[in-house]
Amino acid sequence: MDELPIGRRVAYWRSRRKMSQQVFADRLGKSKSWVDKVERGVRRLDKFSVLYEIADILQVDVQLLLGKDPERRTDALNCIDQIEVQEIRAALERYDSMSAYFDAAPYPPPLDDMRKAVNHAWLTYQYGRYGMLTRALPKLLRDAQSADAGYGGDQEREAAHLLGQVYQIASSVLRKLGECELAWLAADRSMAVAQRADDQLLAGVATTRVCNALVAMGRARPALELNVTIANRLAPGGLHDADPERLSVYGMLLLQGAMAAARIGDSSTVEDLFTGAGEAATLLGSDQNHYWTSFGPTNLQLHRAAAAVELGDGGRAVEIHQHIPEPAFNALLPERRAHHLLDIARGYAQIGDVANAGEMLLRGDRLAPSEIRCRPIAHEVMSDVLRRTRGAPPPPIAELAEHMGVGV
Repeated sequence: MDELPIGRRVAYWRSRRKMSQQVFADRLGKSKSWVDKVERGVRRLDKFSVLYEIADILQVDVQLLLGKDPERRTDALNCIDQIEVQEIRAALERYDSMSAYFDAAPYPPPLDDMRKAVNHAWLTYQYGRYGMLTRALPKLLRDAQSADAGYGGDQEREAAHLLGQVYQIASSVLRKLGECELAWLAADRSMAVAQRADDQLLAGVATTRVCNALVAMGRARPALELNVTIANRLAPGGLHDADPERLSVYGMLLLQGAMAAARIGDSSTVEDLFTGAGEAATLLGSDQNHYWTSFGPTNLQLHRAAAAVELGDGGRAVEIHQHIPEPAFNALLPERRAHHLLDIARGYAQIGDVANAGEMLLRGDRLAPSEIRCRPIAHEVMSDVLRRTRGAPPPPIAELAEHMGVGV
């Protein structure tokens, strides 16, 4: 959109917000004629105060109106671009709860609608449809924030719980797509909201999101310490029943702690944490999705393979992969399976088997294209495969590389 006049950019974002010129003019305190002239380029927008007011009403960063956003990527149907990033950032920068402290939100969205929307967002994430999710996230964030600010009494905790989940969804997908600082911000918000929701297990899952973001930003040691600290607080036994929800959250904290330990090369701690997670998985009995964790015996093995890759032992990762029962693996949700296949592609690349590394990328792409086409780490693996392939790459690999935007 760089080449568009500023009035056309205003018209574009007004249209995306599904606002008529009249509604937009009313919110801006201007006439419809004024808006029409701006959008047609007849009237100049040369006051920054007005620009910032317009950006606020349209809920976009002012830089987008100034034409600073890059071109949409060719794979925008599957991946995030800077327009979506800026929209999500604008939604995360809202402070509805503070505004409501002074003046309560008048019409928060119905909680029944919010529950359905949040559940749909989780499924969209776990099916690896990241482009669809990032386009839905700005509105979902705004609605969840409005609900959290607008409800009191018996509904207050549920509204906070839903907002905490939306922050976690945002953090997870942003981290996958390489927006680590925004992922950390959303995860940090989820921890604070979980405390208001008075749900220790929600706070435990929020901890894993914060720690994943910290690891992505190169802060693996504090991530390890935080995961282990909260896992110890939530450990079954004593006053805590070993119910499936608690086992799942506790186990996931240990798994993420193991991944952080692997990042810093602490193999003994990795094994200790996997042993604890294995005990929880055995008690749970099967892979389940309590609190959207997908925790269980099979997911434990997926994390063992991923940790081996982080430790530089691709051969061990491949060995673990080959011993995972196929029916149990196929029962997992697409995001989990495609993520694992990407890890195994990295493992094969570590041992110099670029043919099988490419095959893992192709299998992952068939399951959840966004997991392969959108993640920066997948682009690194594909670049490695292409660089080390003798002669021309096989047509399926060349085609996937083109879809990913990785040069052959």
